[in-house]
Amino acid sequence: MNQGRLSAINAWLSNAVIAARKMSVNYSDGLSPYEHKGKCGQPEKFDPQDLVAEKVKKLAEFVRASRHLVVHTGAGISTSAGIPDFRGPKGVWTLEQKGEKPNVSVTFDNARPTLTHMALVALERAGIVKYVITQNVDGLHIRSGFPRNRLSELHGNMFVEECDKCGSQFINSSALPTMGLKPTGNPCLFIKSGDRKCRGRLRDTILDWEDSLPERDLELADKHAKEADLNLTLGTSLQIVPSGNLPLAARKKGGKLVIVNLQPTKHDSKATLKIHAFVDEVMSALCSELGIAIPEFQKPSALLESVHTVKERKLNVFVKDFELSQDSGVNGVKTKHEIKKEEEETKLNDQNLSQENDRCPVKIKSLNEPKVHSETCGILQKGEQNSSEHCKNEDQCEQNLVVKSEQEDNESINEQIIGQSEDQNIDLNGEPSLKRKILPHVFNADQILNSVKVAKLT
Repeated sequence: MNQGRLSAINAWLSNAVIAARKMSVNYSDGLSPYEHKGKCGQPEKFDPQDLVAEKVKKLAEFVRASRHLVVHTGAGISTSAGIPDFRGPKGVWTLEQKGEKPNVSVTFDNARPTLTHMALVALERAGIVKYVITQNVDGLHIRSGFPRNRLSELHGNMFVEECDKCGSQFINSSALPTMGLKPTGNPCLFIKSGDRKCRGRLRDTILDWEDSLPERDLELADKHAKEADLNLTLGTSLQIVPSGNLPLAARKKGGKLVIVNLQPTKHDSKATLKIHAFVDEVMSALCSELGIAIPEFQKPSALLESVHTVKERKLNVFVKDFELSQDSGVNGVKTKHEIKKEEEETKLNDQNLSQENDRCPVKIKSLNEPKVHSETCGILQKGEQNSSEHCKNEDQCEQNLVVKSEQEDNESINEQIIGQSEDQNIDLNGEPSLKRKILPHVFNADQILNSVKVAKLT
């Protein structure tokens, strides 16, 4: 390839990246025309505050009784981040019908996860939310720190590339320049067995309207929606199929459906409970009822697996950019490996302290031993015993002996432990601090080393 052609391609890619970053979050402009937009611009309804509080308490009861809670999210959970929805009063398609465009300044790169996103992170971490199914492509679930193996992104993600040969996915720190499953210009970084580099090319994961939903994500979404005894929908009118019908999957087995949305939805008549309020308000109140603290968003970070992960089907998903690696405590979430390491180090610390105590047990004088009065008693000298003579203050004398014995033994123990702590560098004032851990599934190089293949989700 000659230098002029290469320069032209690089210039095009550079302009495409700049355009993608500056592009408003109205990503539908980059897709083909779509006629089946459904009902747009329907009036919003707001329940009175006291009624919202009552309904949230009812929802909290459902959640406490639930064994498998699945949450379905739509564009409504991202509007407080500045990302417009489609059918709301100021939605993209509503304004389009009036010949207008939404006035937005936020981009995919600088949009921040909302309170609802962070509430879902906390609820999953607490073991309450088992799975999330989303129609959103803004990537805010992943960037909030929600685990990838507890998430189905049915319409794609602006930050994720997928290999056209091996199917490996790579999470980027910046939005991609293409949409509609088009090539991004990047090679696959995955190394197969025998140190053979995959020859595939990467493409974006954003579906155009005629594209089929991703098989893996749809399969897991269908599985969890059917297992759910409680399906909770947040900020979606449920008009797009098949994702809009998934919350009904468990109704035949008695599963409950709770809908939180300001506008009417397609399945209102089938809902066990409907709450007409802002989703952030509802999720804040729900977490308060459940005693769950919602962490503050700190920075974009990607977590590949839940702390509750056991043996599951492997997913070839990798974090491509180092800056997305999740340090301890980022967005209030620790990785599974960090929690396991913390438990192991705490257990080891407890064992060390237990061994010290075994070497230097505190000896308390038994009350059943023969009474030997101290010199300060004034009646019997040390070592003398006379059953015919009794101390006038026998109880006090015995107490003095026990206290003195404890003090002497404790002083001896302190001397031994302090000496050993100086030799072994044992910290007796607090728990051992966790060392910062860099996840093995973060890559900066042009290819993924074979030793890094353990980054697959387990």
